[in-house]
Amino acid sequence: WWSTKRWGRPPPRPSSHHPSNMIHFVLAYSRQGKVRISKWYPMPSIAGSSRKEDMQGKGMLLSQKEKKKAIQEIADMILERTNKMCNFLEWKDYNVVYKRFAGLYFILGIDKEDNELLALEFIQHWVETLDKYFGSVCELDLIFHFHKAYFILDELVVGGHYGEPSKSVVCNSMEHQDELADSQSMPGIFSGS
Repeated sequence: WWSTKRWGRPPPRPSSHHPSNMIHFVLAYSRQGKVRISKWYPMPSIAGSSRKEDMQGKGMLLSQKEKKKAIQEIADMILERTNKMCNFLEWKDYNVVYKRFAGLYFILGIDKEDNELLALEFIQHWVETLDKYFGSVCELDLIFHFHKAYFILDELVVGGHYGEPSKSVVCNSMEHQDELADSQSMPGIFSGS
């Protein structure tokens, strides 16, 4: 499709230093600091791995103890911030991007080289998708329908990278999943028949 006669020279090739747009963790907190969603993607261990291993791509998953400590540190940093402060902060080797909607904080942990505004836009997209599916999403939706909230998140983030960009496709997938679950429910289990 490219014509050197028309445009003079070929388009520039993407550089090998292009940011990865890697999401390392996704969290949702209440205003009281209660974790409502916690999803971690493979990332180097904070405490136990050497940089040499990390550079070779042999990063380890965080242990449950490290995740719990990280969640508490991030919650403390975000909850003490005022509304007038920026929605980006640094934590360890990552940038943390968050946004508050009503009584919930939605949080992404990304690489330092990644675009914070893209992450903020992703959070907006995630909340709009939740709103479209649940009506107007609230903390109770995330508590009582957590499996659906995780399913939506799994449609939007695939292996730590941005996935499906269409809210309609995600909601149609959710409706199909709901229909499938309803059709496979086993009548008579509790009725004794």
